[in-house]
Amino acid sequence: MTTTSWKPTAKEIVEKAELFTSGHRACAGCGPAIALRQVMKATRGPTIVTNATGCMEVVSTIYPYTAWKVPWIHTAFENVAANASGIEAALKAMKRKGRLAHENIDVIAFAGDGGTFDIGIQALSGAVERGHDFLYVLYDNEAYMNTGIQRSGSTPHGASTTTSPAGRVIPGKLQYKKPIADIMVAHEIPYVATASIAYWQDLLVKARRGLETEGPAFMHIFTPCPRGWRYDTSKTIEIARLGVETCIFPLWETIDGEYNLSPQSKIFALKPERKKKISGYLKMQRRFKHLFRPKFKHVIDEIQHRVDERWNRLLKRCNMTQSD
Repeated sequence: MTTTSWKPTAKEIVEKAELFTSGHRACAGCGPAIALRQVMKATRGPTIVTNATGCMEVVSTIYPYTAWKVPWIHTAFENVAANASGIEAALKAMKRKGRLAHENIDVIAFAGDGGTFDIGIQALSGAVERGHDFLYVLYDNEAYMNTGIQRSGSTPHGASTTTSPAGRVIPGKLQYKKPIADIMVAHEIPYVATASIAYWQDLLVKARRGLETEGPAFMHIFTPCPRGWRYDTSKTIEIARLGVETCIFPLWETIDGEYNLSPQSKIFALKPERKKKISGYLKMQRRFKHLFRPKFKHVIDEIQHRVDERWNRLLKRCNMTQSD
């Protein structure tokens, strides 16, 4: 069973030492940088971080500088989960031989959507199937932002990127976003959770649950990107919150396979009238601006239908309906 009694206060978090520090080179309003800072506030003791190639690796460790105050390892785009597996296995061996001074050392693997949905999914699947004890954190900015805003398996339907450009005929990306968290639940691992940087306490509690889990844990964090999503840098948290309020990115967790809605999303099951339409969320981002042309407005209806469909499916998994 995965549980935690830890419920951090704002004062406690502000006073806790920064393990992912200021001075990195992330863009103004960077959602992934906020996520990394929040997750590292949830650590409980000695921690080793391994980081796949991507935005956060590049901005935080340009030689000879680093924004990390814990042991940190850069690994290739495709194998951060394999690297975390090796670290965890080495720690277990050292502990058996009496060569480890600490009772517990947490291992965290960070990767973006490119390194998780696409390039790294093979290593991730293998690592969790083997049962390695580490927390995998996916910071999801919905494209390969570091290399030029190319579409990924996470890029939503209708979004315009440099490799799924919107034109007069095609309205951006034609495919829908891969349900990566559900894919991880299907691996029957002890803990899977979604989180948003707009709800810091929920995110921190879930990160701590993941760290306290015996075995593999997976967190999918919604992290808007002002550069790739094309919005004003001051709007990151507002957009992250809207993602939850529209149920485009609902908050939930599974503990030993049982789905549970988080309070921030449960309210939209209890009070459906408070669930917002997606049009306001889409309108804030210029990657979707073409959808508001007369020719493509039907795509907005299609996306809304898909969001509602997935939301109702999630409610059933949580043994809820809109009328509960």
